[in-house]
Amino acid sequence: MYIQQMYTNCLAHAAYYIESGNEAAVIDPLRDPEPYLQLARERGATIKYVLETHFHADFVSGHIDLANKTGASIVFGPGATPAYKIYVGEDGEQLHLGHAHIQIVHTPGHTIESTCYLATDEAGKQQAIFTGDTLFAGDVGRPDLLSGNLPKEALAAMLFDSLQNKIKTLPDELIVYPGHGAGSACGKNISSKSYSTIGDEKATNYALLTDDKDAFITAVTSDLPVIPAYFFKDAVINKTGCNSFDEVMKSSMHALSINEFTSLQKDGAIVLDTRDPMTFAAGFIKGALNIGLNGDFAVWVGTLVDADAKILLVTQEGKEREAIERLSRIGYDNVKGFLNGGMNSWTDALQLCGHIMTFSGNECGSLLETEDYSLLDVRNRLEVAKHRMLGSVHIPLNTLKSKYTSLEKNKKWLIYCAGGYRSMIAASFLMAHGFSNVASVEGGIKEVIQHAPQLVEMDME
Repeated sequence: MYIQQMYTNCLAHAAYYIESGNEAAVIDPLRDPEPYLQLARERGATIKYVLETHFHADFVSGHIDLANKTGASIVFGPGATPAYKIYVGEDGEQLHLGHAHIQIVHTPGHTIESTCYLATDEAGKQQAIFTGDTLFAGDVGRPDLLSGNLPKEALAAMLFDSLQNKIKTLPDELIVYPGHGAGSACGKNISSKSYSTIGDEKATNYALLTDDKDAFITAVTSDLPVIPAYFFKDAVINKTGCNSFDEVMKSSMHALSINEFTSLQKDGAIVLDTRDPMTFAAGFIKGALNIGLNGDFAVWVGTLVDADAKILLVTQEGKEREAIERLSRIGYDNVKGFLNGGMNSWTDALQLCGHIMTFSGNECGSLLETEDYSLLDVRNRLEVAKHRMLGSVHIPLNTLKSKYTSLEKNKKWLIYCAGGYRSMIAASFLMAHGFSNVASVEGGIKEVIQHAPQLVEMDME
């Protein structure tokens, strides 16, 4: 049996390719089917199954496209009722794959239909369990993302039963391959490990340490992160289906002239600039939102940009397709095109540009003594609990869209995060919403601690 994890960092998402004989199964594929098709071609295998662990909320799955291109069966666990053709497996059912088999293990809790897949090799040895969002390394799936009419407490109770009766009874040495790693909003404290074992999780995972159901429910339903707005859209898309990936790419890959670009912007399209934050700061189209491809691009787009927004792209030349593909992964298919020639064409045409001041950590000390800046911290709560700049206002970036109106537009705002990526997103967002004087700390609070530690209050917990 051959197993390959296919990890996508910007979504903290793991898909899996499993093969026995000349037959393969793909678990939880992303929207572009080509990486899975290419791997199967290289290995001389036929994709027989596309296995879905549940209806995902954090990305648009590629199961329909992959099935259409291969003839594979789309498999869900009990309780799945999408608007397209699938095979609904029974709990305990075995799917034959070459000379091996994969057992369906229904584990409701994260969602009603949540299912794990237990792989047994050609010799009859259990090799691994693919747990989707039921069990992560160090965490479990949150029960508040796609509950339908059920409260999160009811789903948490189901999750407790699934873990106690089906997961914890498995052999300690069995490998656990989860659906996500650190950074995913599908859990609240997921480990950075790409895989684990049942024994390790039983020994270290807070959700598996307790045998008290009420305590478990309290633990997994409390202190949950903010749900990114696009999760609700993607959950619906994965139930109802969507346009093919090829259609989305064809409709979005339009090189726009400056006149076409500005006309669409005037009609309400959002300008999304995907360049590096410091490059963006030096000159950008006024009103543009900077979310760089070098970070958690799709997640922040889904957090700050309305799901039905018309999008115009400004990218580093050669990065247009990557930006469109990564937007399609979260169902942002309404890209009207990209600026032909990028910002070079804009500046060559002597078009007006916006600019954002940036200051190094070393400059912050003298700057705050001589300039009347107010500090805005856009990191998350756990980061702020460790250290913060003295006197700063705290609004996490994932809540800025709903809370920015609490900030005074006529103030001068110096924005910081951990390293400068999120602060530039926030600065561009505020400028696009009428703030005239914002600046960003290049290098973030890490640089401030190194060069001006007197400005930082440590150990806030």
